[in-house]
Amino acid sequence: MTLSSYVTVGRTGLRVSPLCLGTMTFGPSPTWGGAEEATSHQIMDTFFDAGGNFIDTANGYGGGASEEIIGSYLAANPGRRDRLVIATKFSGNLHPGDPNAGGGGRKAIIQQLEGSLRRLGTDYIDLYWQHNFDRHTPIEEVMATLDDQVRLGKVRYIGLSSNPGWAVATAATMAEFRGWAPVAALQVEYSLLRRTIEGELVPAARHFDIGVMPWSPLAMGVLTGKYTRDDLNPESGRAAFASRYVDENAFDTLDLMAEIAADHDTTVANVALAWVRQRPGVTSTLIGARTLDQLNANLTSVDVTLDDAAMARLTEQTTPILNYPAEFLNTGAVVYQQGGTTINGVTPPEV
Repeated sequence: MTLSSYVTVGRTGLRVSPLCLGTMTFGPSPTWGGAEEATSHQIMDTFFDAGGNFIDTANGYGGGASEEIIGSYLAANPGRRDRLVIATKFSGNLHPGDPNAGGGGRKAIIQQLEGSLRRLGTDYIDLYWQHNFDRHTPIEEVMATLDDQVRLGKVRYIGLSSNPGWAVATAATMAEFRGWAPVAALQVEYSLLRRTIEGELVPAARHFDIGVMPWSPLAMGVLTGKYTRDDLNPESGRAAFASRYVDENAFDTLDLMAEIAADHDTTVANVALAWVRQRPGVTSTLIGARTLDQLNANLTSVDVTLDDAAMARLTEQTTPILNYPAEFLNTGAVVYQQGGTTINGVTPPEV
């Protein structure tokens, strides 16, 4: 596989590269140690020249700085805009004290979209994400507003990020029956150390033919191998965020990944990225970079294909405990229903 081995997003004709350039690290960030504008432009140049065509940002990244940096890049490279798939998000409140400046209400979405278009220096967004579920706004208001923006030509496709499974199913069904723009993709946290989306979100996405786009496939850097049993704090910026991934199971997983990496002549990080990329339903995986070296290292992951044995070992090692009823439906219900037979490749577990 190469970066230019494009895939379609869910049940759409939108073609994207198998890796998506995430830009949360573009611009000043005391937490993430963000890349300066010149470095960010170099990162974009390298990614696009390698065949990548998909870039992801959000109105809230750096208080709008990430979008502005992408906008300055597009202004300096005007011929590239229509060849790129640019995704951004709404939900982030950039105006403290104003309750209508964030979330998913109609007023908020329109205001946030206009701000993103202005910062990006473009008149349309290819994929517009709800950054996270808004408990205060009816789903039909969110979906109707997004459909309006598609019809106006300001948005091409819509997606949901960090939404519960029931909300995804509701939004997808509502859009289908009302003739609104469909949910094209889900953006979800997914890695060898975070697999609970397999309980509800992945099945919902596969049922509705929605593309799955994982973020944090390296678990905040833990799956690069830089965190060890002897050094739990290799850098100050992300350590607090990474700490929730770090436990003995993570180190056992890293030991196995190191073995598989040696067998495949690659790095631990590439094993993590390849595993996510090869999982059922995954369309394009987000990678982030603060430096060109980080980007180039991540790009080599598209050359890595894990064999069936390696995939099985990693999958078994990191099998998650899923919320009810997922565990029961995968075990007891299969035994109860199938009478010891195999149906559609599903074999009852031994009890």
